[in-house]
Amino acid sequence: MPKQVPLLSGAPAPLAPYSVVTEANGFVFVSGQVAIDPAGGETPGDIAGQSQLIMKNIGKILADVGLDYPDIVKTTIFLADIADYGIVNEIYGGYFPSEPPARSAVQVAALPRADFLVEIELIACR
Repeated sequence: MPKQVPLLSGAPAPLAPYSVVTEANGFVFVSGQVAIDPAGGETPGDIAGQSQLIMKNIGKILADVGLDYPDIVKTTIFLADIADYGIVNEIYGGYFPSEPPARSAVQVAALPRADFLVEIELIACR
C-alpha cells in the first residue's frame, strides 16, 4: 500500500506542518502527541494529567484508523524530566495489561512548548 495520510476526527490539530498519522505498508506512524485537549480544554499542569490525556488521545487517533492499543508495536516517550519516568510508566502501563509494545524513554532538552512535560510517538501495525 502506498503512503496515505488518513483524515482524523479525534486528534488534536498539529502544532506545525506535519501529519498526525501516516500509513504505509500496514504500518501506522503516529507523530509525537503532547497534552493538547482536542475539545479545547487546558493542558494539565502535572505529569500524570498530561500522560493520561496523551494516552486517551492516542486511543482516539487509533480508533479513527480502525486500530487499538494492542496494535501498537513501538513507542518512544520523550520526557522533560526523567524523574517523571515512574509516574508516566505507571499510567502508560495501564493501557497495556499484557504484551506491551517495544519502547524507548528519554529525557530531552525541551518539548514544543514550555508547559509540555511529556510527548509520546508510536508505530502501530495492521
